[in-house]
Amino acid sequence: MKKHYYAYGEFLEDLKILVQKIDRPFDTILPIARGGLTMGHMLGEHYNIRKVYAINSIGYDDTTKLDKVWIFNVPDLSSAKSVLIVDDIVDSGDTLMEVLDTLHERFPQVTFFVASIFYKSSAKIKPDWYVKEATEWIDFFWSVDL
Repeated sequence: MKKHYYAYGEFLEDLKILVQKIDRPFDTILPIARGGLTMGHMLGEHYNIRKVYAINSIGYDDTTKLDKVWIFNVPDLSSAKSVLIVDDIVDSGDTLMEVLDTLHERFPQVTFFVASIFYKSSAKIKPDWYVKEATEWIDFFWSVDL
């Protein structure tokens, strides 16, 4: 399997590009743990938004895709109006679809938008904003540097 090492410097530059693309207001940031956590933290600081929560998902065991995506630790978003969901990559789209289904069911009054650094064109769903199309496995710095 061909891999791409994704360094912090590249991430920082891509996050700056993503911020320029996001063109709708939001009052809450919801990173999908674990891949979206670094993005969520930095975007919360950038936009001066303190309503930064996390939602958990498990869809992979190391590099092996599981048969089902598990969604848990859903935060209370009942006071939110517009939520920006962030993740490092929209790969198959299964995780994002499960997250959105769960959130729409629990919080039908909330508007949800999605931003990611990477997106695979074969995914079942496309984020509202993304920076790069993924064509190989990504080794993110937060996964391999420590």
